[in-house]
Amino acid sequence: MSDTVLRLQGITKRFGALVANDSISLELDRGEVLALLGENGAGKSTLMAILFGHYVADAGAIEVFGRPLPPGRPQAALAAGIGMVHQHFTLADNLSVLDNVMLGTEPLWQPFSRRAAARARLLEAARRFGLAVDPDAQVATLSVGERQRVEILKALVRGARILILDEPTAVLTPQESESLFATLRQLVAEGLSVIFISHKLDEVLAVSHRIAVLRGGKLIAELPAQGADRALLAEAMVGRAVAPARKRGGVPGEVVCELVGASAPPGLVRADLQLRRGEVLAIAGVAGNGQQALAELLCGERALAAGTLRIAGRALPARPRAFVQANVARIPEDRHAVGVVGDLPVWENAVLERYASPAFARLGLVRRERARAHAKALLERFDVRGTESAGLATTTRALSGGNMQKLILGRALAGDPDTTTPPALIVANQPTWGLDVGAVAYVHQQLLDACAAGSAVLLISEDLDEIFALADRIAVMHAGRLGPARATADWTLAQIGLAMTGSEDARAARAA
Repeated sequence: MSDTVLRLQGITKRFGALVANDSISLELDRGEVLALLGENGAGKSTLMAILFGHYVADAGAIEVFGRPLPPGRPQAALAAGIGMVHQHFTLADNLSVLDNVMLGTEPLWQPFSRRAAARARLLEAARRFGLAVDPDAQVATLSVGERQRVEILKALVRGARILILDEPTAVLTPQESESLFATLRQLVAEGLSVIFISHKLDEVLAVSHRIAVLRGGKLIAELPAQGADRALLAEAMVGRAVAPARKRGGVPGEVVCELVGASAPPGLVRADLQLRRGEVLAIAGVAGNGQQALAELLCGERALAAGTLRIAGRALPARPRAFVQANVARIPEDRHAVGVVGDLPVWENAVLERYASPAFARLGLVRRERARAHAKALLERFDVRGTESAGLATTTRALSGGNMQKLILGRALAGDPDTTTPPALIVANQPTWGLDVGAVAYVHQQLLDACAAGSAVLLISEDLDEIFALADRIAVMHAGRLGPARATADWTLAQIGLAMTGSEDARAARAA
């Protein structure tokens, strides 16, 4: 029997004039980890959607374990042994682990649920692959790493022999990532095949056997992981050498943002913080530990329940417009739901936060020509692509994730066109989440340049590589509490990982 478990042959998919996948052919062997790399918009998601039956290819065919896979039928993909763990987990928080694993596995006309048998299968898979879980635990009470275990077990219990992992470490601590990699090695040793999608090149090199790179919808490189390096992979992804962001030395200036005993429940408890012009202060933490409450507080979207907040020495009302007028720029965590209005054209999103300012409005009417000119200059300055066909009228949701993020970044950093003053404070919440290596380097450099121009940058990130690359000082959030900020050089990766979990070892390490 052939060792090839998956074969994609000449997969082509068009969306109008856009060729998302251009005659892509790939194979996956039994017990192999194949890393799939590419820029945002390179065609990775489209290819996986075709494999999983969400899209139908315009040309090409797929074979799974030597048999043709019917197109456009997700149930057929599941039945063939294909499982997928998405970057954003698809679990019901109000149900137990066992309930989540069983969802959709039993027919509606079955007279009773076979929970005992399902529990036995779950416990056996957990034992076999070293993925300890409590079947009766409510998912809402689990850590992020434990939820990921449940997602993997859900796929394995349903018979997955090919597992697709989409950005699997995006929200994990370093310790949880190591645990995941140990699990992957066990799964592969048992004969499971894995497609590993990630923008973290060090992880790709550490866990994969072979690497496939997409660019512009085409498969442009296949190479063994052994012997490859970050620079080679980055250049293959973007078609050019990617220079890392560079800091410019400087001395922090006056205090721009100050929190004293600030509480904003639920989420933020008695936080103390000082942030100065010309510095990057990073907040590390596992998702859901109060970072969103902090970001919303500093953008006027959430009111203080106790304590004080001052921007440039002034207390501001809890209204976003007041913070925009105080020259506070925001890069929100969810670019799709909060960062843009997807159905509006690009030019309207470019001025969305300042549409009522004198620069873009007069007597209550939008000055369209001036707004369009500003948007055009912003798109050129921040290299926003994807508007070639419809220009400024392009619907914003049609942009790739990376280009949408560049649009939001440009809107934040450009500020009011009537003044050349840089933002006083930039609240950057997960600014590079899900972006490719080229887009990450670009966003990083823009933030550092803004900092060098006198802005204070509050960076909220779950990517510790990003934090160490940009931050002058680092503080950790856990259970709504903000720890003291210390110079980046005073932290180790292990200390931050432990602090993110609220470990006693972390507190002991800080005391030492």
